[in-house]
Amino acid sequence: MSEHPRLAYLIGPYPTFSRPSVLGEIAELRHLGFTIAVAALDGPDPAPEGPDADGWAGAGPGPIWYPRRRGWIGAATALAVTLATRPLGFWRGLGLALGMGGCNPRRVARNLAHLAGAALLGRWLRAGGFDHLHVDCATPAATVGLLTQAMFGVGYSFTVHGPDEFYDAPGHALAEKIQGADFVICVSHYARSQMQRLSPLAQWPKFEVCRLGIDPERFAPVARPARPESFRLLCVGRLVPAQGQAVLLESVAALRQRGHNVHLTLVGDGPDRAALEALAAELRLREAVRFTGAIGRDAVLGLYARADACVLPSFAEGWPVVLMEAMATGLPCVASRIAGLPELIEDGVQGLLVAASDREGLADAIERLIGDPGLRANLAEAGRARVLADYVLRVNSARLGAVFQARLGRPATPGES
Repeated sequence: MSEHPRLAYLIGPYPTFSRPSVLGEIAELRHLGFTIAVAALDGPDPAPEGPDADGWAGAGPGPIWYPRRRGWIGAATALAVTLATRPLGFWRGLGLALGMGGCNPRRVARNLAHLAGAALLGRWLRAGGFDHLHVDCATPAATVGLLTQAMFGVGYSFTVHGPDEFYDAPGHALAEKIQGADFVICVSHYARSQMQRLSPLAQWPKFEVCRLGIDPERFAPVARPARPESFRLLCVGRLVPAQGQAVLLESVAALRQRGHNVHLTLVGDGPDRAALEALAAELRLREAVRFTGAIGRDAVLGLYARADACVLPSFAEGWPVVLMEAMATGLPCVASRIAGLPELIEDGVQGLLVAASDREGLADAIERLIGDPGLRANLAEAGRARVLADYVLRVNSARLGAVFQARLGRPATPGES
C-alpha cells in the first residue's frame, strides 16, 4: 500500500496556457510517489478531438477525464442515481447550490449545472477510491469541488491564485468554499492575506503558503548584447484591461519620442486585441509593435532569448509565472508594484517596480534599463538567483506534497452521512 494519499486533481479548461504551473506540479507529485488522476472542468474551445465514449482524452499530465462530455443524459443519470443512493447528500448539495445562487437567476442556473458536474465527479471519485480532491483554482472548478464534498463527503481543498476571486468574493462564494475545504493552498503571502481578510480567525489555520515554481534548467540564462541597436521589450499575457498593455503602448510611444529605438512584442490574445492594435496605430507604433497572438510555451521561450527586458504593466495579478520564467533566463524585468509581486521582486534588486497605470514612471524605468547595461546585468543575475532560491518547481512541489501528507495521511473513503 502506498504511503501517500490517492489524489484527484480538478483543473479548469485543458489544454490551456493560463495555468502551465499545475501540469509541472502534478508531474512532480507523481515523481514523489503520489497517485494522481486528473479531471478537467472543460476542454478548450474548440475541444480536442478523439475522446472516447467515457470522456477520456490523452494529454500532457496523462489521461484527462472530462465529466461534462458525458452530456445532459449522463448528468441527469448521475443526479438521479445520487438522489436514489445518497439522498441526504443530494439535498445538501442542492440546498448549497441554491443558497450560493441567492436571488441571481443566472448564478442559480450556473450552480445547478455545477451540481450535475459534481454528481458525475463524485461517482468517478468513489469508483476510483480516491482519498481527496484538490482543485487548482478558486473559481468555477472549486464550486464543483465544494458541491462534490457536500453530496459525497469527499474531502477537498483548493489552490487560490487570484486576482478575480479577491474582487468578487460573494460572487465566487469564497466564504462557503473556505468553510467546506479541509485546507487552502495560497500561492503567495498576499493570497493568504486575502483569504484571511475574508475569513474568521477560526479558519486561518487552513491556509498554507506554497509557492509556485518553474524548472530552471528549461529556462537557462541567455547572453544578451550590452548595447543593442534596438531595445526589445517583451510582454506576455491575455489582452484584457487588467493586464495594462495600453499603458505600456503609451510608454513605448513616449520612449520613442525621447529618441530611443524601442520595439515591443505583445504575446497573447483576448478581447482587447483590436482596441490595442488601434491604439498602436494611433500612437504611430505600427512598425514598433508586434502582436503575436496566443503561441505555445516553446515559442515564448524563444522570445525570452531574443528580448532585452520583460515588462508586466498589470493592474491586477495572481502570480505571474511569466516573470519567474523571464528572470530565470536572466531577462531584466519591470513590473507593477501590486498584489504579491514585491514578494518576487525587490525594487532595484531583482527588477524594477513601478506604480500601476503610471505610464511616465514605466517609461522612466525602461529608460533606466536602456541606458545602464550594468544595471541590467545586476538585475539579471539577482533575478535568476531569486528564482533558484525560492521558486524551483521540484522544491516547491515537494513542499506541497508535504502539506498533502501532513494534512491527509491516508483517510478511509467516507460513507454516507
